Amino acid sequence: MTNYEYEHTETTTAKTNAVWALWANVNRWTDWDTSVKSVTIDGPFEVGSTGTMIIDGQPPIPYRLVEVTAGRSFADVTEIPGATLRFVHTLDEVDGRTVVTHRVEIEGEQAAELGPMVTEDVPDAVRGLVKLAEA
Repeated sequence: MTNYEYEHTETTTAKTNAVWALWANVNRWTDWDTSVKSVTIDGPFEVGSTGTMIIDGQPPIPYRLVEVTAGRSFADVTEIPGATLRFVHTLDEVDGRTVVTHRVEIEGEQAAELGPMVTEDVPDAVRGLVKLAEA
């Protein structure tokens, strides 16, 4: 049962492959998400690969890729005491434009408390991603 859900969508003229290239290259995540100070991945950008994110003011946060559909979507999961966080990223083409959606689902006893903090900068991150993809 999901205890907290949040979704933000932006539409862009950037092609899906431009957005996908920024998602699949975790070394570039800091270019569009200013809350991420560094990120690593231990393997290719595929299901099962794990990594660590450093977010300003937080200890290292491990994540695991649980879904990857090249060029279309990916999902990663982070497990922390009291909550499981699932981040779902999707691309859709509508009327010649690309629809970029970031969805956050949080389950667990800390979901309601963590949700607003985790998602407060999602719109800025998605806008940063779109702007970089359009460049």
